[in-house]
Amino acid sequence: MKKNIIISLLVVFVFNLNFSQIDRSKQPDSGPDPEIKFGKPKTFKLKNGIEVLVVEDNKLPVATYSLRIDRNPIYDGDKAGVSSILSAMLGNGTTSIPKDMFNEEVEFLGASVSVTFSGGFANTLTKNNARVLELWSDAIINPLLSEEEFDKEKTKLLESLKSDVNNIDAISSRVSSALSYGKNHPYGEFITEQSLNSVTYNDVIEYHKKYNIPNNAYIVVVGDVNTKEIKSLLKENFDNWKKGKLPENPEPVYSQNVNLTEVNFIDVPSATQSTVIFTNNTPLKQTDEDYFAALLANQVLGGGSEGYLFKNLRDDNGWTYGSYSRLGSNRYGVSRFTAEAKVRNSVTDSTVIEIVNEISRIRTENVDQQRLKDVKASYLGNFIFSTERASTVANFALGQKLNNLPDDYYETFIENINKVTGKDLKKAANKYFKLGNTRIIVVGRGSEVAPGLEEIGFPINYFDKFANPIAKPIFNKAIPEGLTALDVVNKYVNKVGGRENLESVKTLVMRADVTIPGAPFIPTAIMSQKFPNKYSQKIEANMQGQKITLNKTTFDGERGYTEMQGQRIEFNESQLNESKNIEGIFDELYYVENQIELVSINSVNFEDAYKIKVTKNGKESHRYYSVESGLLLSTEVTDDSKNVITTNFGDYRLVNNIMLPFYTSLPAQKLEFKTTEFELNKEIKDSSF
Repeated sequence: MKKNIIISLLVVFVFNLNFSQIDRSKQPDSGPDPEIKFGKPKTFKLKNGIEVLVVEDNKLPVATYSLRIDRNPIYDGDKAGVSSILSAMLGNGTTSIPKDMFNEEVEFLGASVSVTFSGGFANTLTKNNARVLELWSDAIINPLLSEEEFDKEKTKLLESLKSDVNNIDAISSRVSSALSYGKNHPYGEFITEQSLNSVTYNDVIEYHKKYNIPNNAYIVVVGDVNTKEIKSLLKENFDNWKKGKLPENPEPVYSQNVNLTEVNFIDVPSATQSTVIFTNNTPLKQTDEDYFAALLANQVLGGGSEGYLFKNLRDDNGWTYGSYSRLGSNRYGVSRFTAEAKVRNSVTDSTVIEIVNEISRIRTENVDQQRLKDVKASYLGNFIFSTERASTVANFALGQKLNNLPDDYYETFIENINKVTGKDLKKAANKYFKLGNTRIIVVGRGSEVAPGLEEIGFPINYFDKFANPIAKPIFNKAIPEGLTALDVVNKYVNKVGGRENLESVKTLVMRADVTIPGAPFIPTAIMSQKFPNKYSQKIEANMQGQKITLNKTTFDGERGYTEMQGQRIEFNESQLNESKNIEGIFDELYYVENQIELVSINSVNFEDAYKIKVTKNGKESHRYYSVESGLLLSTEVTDDSKNVITTNFGDYRLVNNIMLPFYTSLPAQKLEFKTTEFELNKEIKDSSF
């Protein structure tokens, strides 16, 4: 015991001895910049034209392999989607090894193997090199491309397109590329249901034969390998990959920017937020003299949480979770600059103005020297950290080859970043961030967004969700004279069963299958309500034959909580007040005239709907009722974090003389509830809540 005490005292003494002399009021001097040294790749060619680059690194007993089939970008036209289906089919077994056996052996070896239309990747312990290379090469050269797999992947892609029909992220990505480059450009074309339906199984097989050739292929090997041994293994596994005739795909052409800055607006009536994208095309290449200045200009503007855009739109204004910019480059000199944010509809016009201000700022003002110093340090820190990854070394080695970069390009990277001055940065910003020739692409709800955009002063051109020019839509239709919000609500009540029937319901239980993106199972949601305000909701899943509760929320009229992953969180004051103020199972029975306002007629999923603003207990929400049927189509509620939660309803069916929705979705979360059963007036004990 005494010995331990003595050692402890000695440690304290030494600590104080070493550190008591430090002047903590003075920032320590920075050390010298680290030197970045990559092993120079050893190169050789296989007889079929594959060029191999080997970087020996014996620090760990692992090896990584990257395949890149070097092709010019391909324009698929009316068969757009064929390469996506093919990529999804690849890496799922070979003509000699079934899919399950292939995946099981890869897993048993502790390896990872992937194959895509553009190449592939493999990672393995060095001791398993031979077998992993055998599996990987077999998957590349002899993939199992079954018709059954084709049908499955095509169906998945079609379903994905349908689910994204009103997704503002998917729409903005598709339209911004199409407008920037043109729909007949390999960077501007996109997949549609029509193009996907035209793709046949035979198209995929022929596409694979045409493009899966080794003539212009590269394999980069990084890790604990011996070049002589790896050369022998690669020859053994890849020499039987036969050359073919190189397809004639021209290099992509640079597309000119618009003559004058304009707003390109896409109306999505169901959108609760807007996506704002500033974009212009750029000719930037890594070999350009101002490349490093351009990198830092983008970093200062919107490269991270310290960027001008993030600081303004999130930190100062609280309009978005984040705002960033990106500056692309490639060997063709055909790329784009983008600055973007996703914001509430009500601040869309203000966001456009502030992004203009920040781009103008970096083009006209000298960047603060301390900010420039900090940005360089942050950027280089990430760069140096990335060099610890084998995949980065592989990408650098191949990038150096494909982009004709000097041999010392990455060794002098730090030096070249540090050379950039504020003057260099401003010059690059003026060259690559075009304020006078910019497309401002806005995707959002026109009825709420368009009036504010019109006041900014930029000309506005309107497009549909597939980048086709259209006339300015009529965002709000005229409300019939004399119609009130109470009329709309009463029409709904009568449509779904009448006041007497609805008031007779004292309990309601719903069971539904839940579709969760990426989940390998379909959980069940069970929701119970008891008049006036008791409710519970839980989501269960069967996992390995055992029923597990993933999430549970309960309110007993006085107290409530949410339980997830074994953690119980009690309702906060706001949640308690909201739950206590519930008056019954059907909200519409309890609305009074001064609580509801008929705002407009909007389109909800291509159907005209009356928009009703509801103000209860100091909180506002919106409900949308079909003009034609009177049924509730959608609701919008703003949570405590100012996020708008949209819920859509459909597939109404009669249950005990009451029309109830058998389909519910939360589009922002991509959740779907397909009801399997409703029970009305089933006895539920208070202890269940």
